[in-house]
Amino acid sequence: MTTLGTPLSPHATKVMLLGSGELGKEVLLALQRLGVETIAVDRYDNAPGQQVAHHSRTITMSDPAQLKALIEAERPHLVVPEIEAIATPMLEELEAAGVAKVVPTARAARLTMDREGIRRLAAETLKLPTSPYVFCDSLAELQAAIDGGIGYPCVVKPVMSSSGKGQSKIDSPADVAKAWDYAMAGGRVSHGRVIVEGFIDFDYEITQLTVRALGSDGRVLTHFCDPIGHVQVSGDYVESWQPMAMHPSALAASRHIAKTVTDNLGMGLDGKPAGLGLFGVELFVKGEQVWFSEVSPRPHDTGLVTLCTQHQSEFELHARAILGLPVDTSLRNPGASAVIYGGVEAEGIVFDGVDEALRVPGTDLRLFGKPESFVKRRMGVALARAADTDAARANAKLAASLVKPRKI
Repeated sequence: MTTLGTPLSPHATKVMLLGSGELGKEVLLALQRLGVETIAVDRYDNAPGQQVAHHSRTITMSDPAQLKALIEAERPHLVVPEIEAIATPMLEELEAAGVAKVVPTARAARLTMDREGIRRLAAETLKLPTSPYVFCDSLAELQAAIDGGIGYPCVVKPVMSSSGKGQSKIDSPADVAKAWDYAMAGGRVSHGRVIVEGFIDFDYEITQLTVRALGSDGRVLTHFCDPIGHVQVSGDYVESWQPMAMHPSALAASRHIAKTVTDNLGMGLDGKPAGLGLFGVELFVKGEQVWFSEVSPRPHDTGLVTLCTQHQSEFELHARAILGLPVDTSLRNPGASAVIYGGVEAEGIVFDGVDEALRVPGTDLRLFGKPESFVKRRMGVALARAADTDAARANAKLAASLVKPRKI
């Protein structure tokens, strides 16, 4: 039986989020609806999640000393990493010492914080199908890897980045140096290492949201949401929809891959299945063939669409699972999401056209409240529900286009 306390009382159930952007904000809200006391941590003040949490803290989360001091001072029941740039060895140390319970586990946070850890786990340990790849520490190594078998076209990514930052496609030798420089500028941590992947001629990409939650008998069960289709530009998601129509064999393969990798990431220090929560597993699909791409042990940006499609959004599923509560991954209706970019470089922007956007049938908006806008910073998302995904996609994109961010 799960017991939850009352916020701001001696018996509160306390959860700390490391990273409090738009995804973290929705997790915090889901936790608060269940009476959880929340602590939102980010690298800058007034991050979206800090605006709604019971407590906000601003630290450099990649600094082990700062991270340790904060966790020891706050003593949350759960520590939930929501971004990659965290001092994960310190999380492992604190978890091993019994100071913190990390979601899903500190090991999972470490392995998925950079593309090298998770790619080697998937391809070399678990033997899952992936694109061909090489890790490179210099421009010369990158060129040698391409010439030595990766070939053109190929994709270069920093080993640590998020939302497609620093990712680019290389079509010819003329693109290599530019791609290296872009990867160096886009990485979360500047350590001069990239992954170059051979290009897979896939039909489409999906996100398979996978939830590890406790069953009525106390055992960990794996649940799947309907697959989410998405479009990326330069590695950054711009629209998503659910459900994505798939061949039954491809869907079965996707779920096999997703369960295999999340079962491994969910193992505790004692080798038992301890890690709970939602995972976003990214996959390439061509016909009945499926390749593993990446996995995040937390809600996924393409999963914002679940705010208008599922009985429980990915954020509610994550909150419930990590608290040991039952989950419902069923679809309510088809829907879609479309990103609203900042379009301007400014602080404290305003949004025109919100009323026009909400007049589009079946739509909703999430404006994230980020204190500073950049041209390609995701500042909001339009959501649309409809009888089918084609109609939902059209309405979501229309609604997003009607919202006009501007500086004042």
